[in-house]
Formats: sequence, structure tokens, C-alpha cells
Amino acid sequence: MSLHRATPEQIQPILRALSGESAAIAAAGGSEKLAAAVAGLIDHTLLKPEASEDDIRRLCAEGVRHSFATVVVNPIYTALAAECVRSSAVRVCAVAGFPLGATPTEAKRFEAQLALQAGAAEVDMVICVGAVKSGKYQLVESDVAAVVNACHAAAALCKVILETALLTTEEKKRVCQVCVAAGADFVKTSTGFGPSGATPEDVALMRAVVGTRAGVKAAGGIRTLGDVEKMLAAGATRIGSSSGVRILEELRGRIPSASR
Repeated sequence: MSLHRATPEQIQPILRALSGESAAIAAAGGSEKLAAAVAGLIDHTLLKPEASEDDIRRLCAEGVRHSFATVVVNPIYTALAAECVRSSAVRVCAVAGFPLGATPTEAKRFEAQLALQAGAAEVDMVICVGAVKSGKYQLVESDVAAVVNACHAAAALCKVILETALLTTEEKKRVCQVCVAAGADFVKTSTGFGPSGATPEDVALMRAVVGTRAGVKAAGGIRTLGDVEKMLAAGATRIGSSSGVRILEELRGRIPSASR
């Protein structure tokens, strides 16, 4: 099954298998298929400002070797990443309006379009948090819709980053509603550059609001297999992490040898 837009129901067998029970692992298709399924939920990420071309090549090589869902890069590296993963099923995800979200809508849309032209298949955009704080939800919706429409015109997915650590519970709910209305494919917790990252509570709240109308991506501070399990159990259907390789190594070490 394709996990690019997995549903919460599709995640349940993976969660059961992650318990380490042999029967659940067998039902998931065996240990290697379980590892592949988990990898297919991970956006393998490198967004540090000091990332070099060699760092991006290394990220992409890891992405191809482990069959992660995407490699996530800053826009300047989109073409390089697309070339590096060209012969694989790994997709390139670029960011837009990152990490503050405080750029004009036209700039976000154009940034997304350039990334799409360079080979991105997904775009993670950041909302204008200041507009949310000002109560200008119509502006937030039009901002999101502009990038969503650019992505959909290129048959690409759009994920919308809320930066949940900066929002109240009511603001999180309203923004999720706005993102669904604007046609977003996913709502996403965090940039990884904010005060804190994803929490199971925020993921559960976002899932409760969007239901099955959008995916939920948990990102920010997800470094272990236990973190992944908590986010999936809370309703996430995609995981953003710079620790994807370590997470898969932890998974393979947990599975009993008799189940491999």
C-alpha cells in the first residue's frame, strides 16, 4: 500500500506490530516489511542552515537506502536532491516560507512553484502565525490556499506547518479547520525551529479536528522509536525527523531474532 497519504486505519497494523509480538509482526508481513512500512511514514529531514551539498547527498543516499517517504530539504537544494533520488521511489519535499511563515503569500507561492519545477513532489509551508494572533483567519486561509493550489496544479502534496508551540488550543483548532477548507493534504505540528516540537496531545487534537479529511504530520523532537509510536498512536500518519536512520536501527534491534 502507498503510505504517502496513509489513513489512521492503515497505521493500526503497524502499531500492533511495533509491540514486538511475533503474531503481529507476521500479520504485518514480517520484520523487514514492518521496517519498510515504518520507513515509508518518515520524512527524512535536513533543514539546518549550514547543511552542505555533501550533507544533502548523504541525506539522499540514506533516503534511498532505507526507502523513506521523502527527503526534506531547503529550496536551494531541491534540484540536487531530485537528481540524487531520481532512480528511486523516494520523493523530494521542499519547504516554503520556512521557518517563520512571515513572508507574503505571493513569495510563498512562487517559492513553492520554483521547488516544484526543480523536482519537489511535496511542499511543507509555514502559516503566518502573526495573522493567526491577529485573528485574520481569512488571510491565513488564502495564504494556505495559494500554496495548496500551486502544489495540486503540479500533482504534488502540500503540508501546512502550524508551529503549535506558539498557538493556543483554540487557535490550533481554528487553523486546522482553515487548512482543511483550503484543501491542504496534511497539517503539521512544527518546524523544528520553534520553542518546542510535536506532542501527542497536539497530534490528537489536530486529528480530532481534521478527521479523515487530511493527514497529520508530527515533526520536531522525534528522535526515538518510542517517540514515533506515541505520535502514530495519537493519530499521526507521517513523521518528520532527522533521526530516521537511528529509529530504524532501534526497530531492527527490538525485533526478536526469531521473527526476522
